[in-house]
Amino acid sequence: MILFDYCRSSAAYRVRIALNLKQMPYEQVPVSLLAGEHVAAEHLGRNPQGFVPALQDGKAMLTQSLAICEYLDDAYPQTQQLMPADAVGKAKVRAMAQLIACDIHPVNNLRMLKYLVAELGASDEQKTTWYQHWIYKGFDALEQMLADSDTTGDFCYGDQPTLADLCLVPQVFNANRFKCDMSRYPNIVRINDNCLKAKAFTDAHPDLQPGA
Repeated sequence: MILFDYCRSSAAYRVRIALNLKQMPYEQVPVSLLAGEHVAAEHLGRNPQGFVPALQDGKAMLTQSLAICEYLDDAYPQTQQLMPADAVGKAKVRAMAQLIACDIHPVNNLRMLKYLVAELGASDEQKTTWYQHWIYKGFDALEQMLADSDTTGDFCYGDQPTLADLCLVPQVFNANRFKCDMSRYPNIVRINDNCLKAKAFTDAHPDLQPGA
């Protein structure tokens, strides 16, 4: 497998964790978002959106981090599964994963922050306020979901990492970068700490990747 990624991409971070949890060897090819390599013709041939990650598995070129993670479960069922076996469990894990990946992350990713500054003239303070606002909105809801659910365990769902945790850890990393007050979220902090005890998560950290 070849993973085309960028060290600080939250979406690529998720897929690195997934590959590590499933103990699947892969080659990394860094695609710098800062240098504009993601909009070069070569990468647009992999992903017309110009996003990372893209995962090449044989002849298949796959995009969108959540789709890639579920593909890994479907294509390699003999390895650690990232989703529960039952329909209700799958729905609950997808709900938490999508809360982060679809509702928090898109409005806070690099291209959005660049647009706020370059096109709308936002100051650094305004950019940080924007970032923290959407983190708090999403994490307020996620913390309540975790507190109310009888399926919350050492991780977001039970006592084994799932797709929800793969999304949570990169988002907490970003929240800490932007100095969000994480004391508001005891369950999120506890689960993030549990994740970071596992080598699969620590090996995926942005600072340890090519191009960091």
